[in-house]
Amino acid sequence: FSMVLQALVDHKGRFTNINIGWLGKVHDARVFRNSGLFRRLQEGIYFPNHKITVGDVEMPIVILRDPAYPLMPWLMKPYTGALDSEKELFNYCLSKCRMVVECAFGRLKGRWRSLLTHSDLSQTNIPIVIAACCVLHNLCESKGETFMAGWEVEANRLAADYAQPDTQAIRRAQRDALRIQEALKASFQSEQGNL
Repeated sequence: FSMVLQALVDHKGRFTNINIGWLGKVHDARVFRNSGLFRRLQEGIYFPNHKITVGDVEMPIVILRDPAYPLMPWLMKPYTGALDSEKELFNYCLSKCRMVVECAFGRLKGRWRSLLTHSDLSQTNIPIVIAACCVLHNLCESKGETFMAGWEVEANRLAADYAQPDTQAIRRAQRDALRIQEALKASFQSEQGNL
């Protein structure tokens, strides 16, 4: 079995909130809706009294997510469907900001490659090990510990050996993603780098 690690990552690539223990076949949005993080965000107590103003709109601090998650006042996700240039620019900027998250997960997996392989630990102990790896990752990031590029290459190779099961929902999401990817590619080519 595989296990979901849902994490909130700050702008420096450190894990500030983690939720571990759901089986890998559970959809990310379901894990999120059942998390303490979701409840605290919904109640407005995770980032209390932190408001910013953009244009003439006062808003809370927002968390960036992928399209699998719901759009909430405190949870921003990319536009889907037919996108005009403004929406594409929004998606591009959101994606650039989310790269910190992707890099944090890449570095976590690169440092602790055992997270990507079969484990003989009990289902009870695996979340403890994952949480410990997240804490150690944060210490390494905070102290500027060296990260070797080859570690991530090896982690990607291992991840391919333990790919998630192919489900109908995943195949549908991949088809949608390919359609969006092709549209963005065509747009980037027609705009010639204006984004």
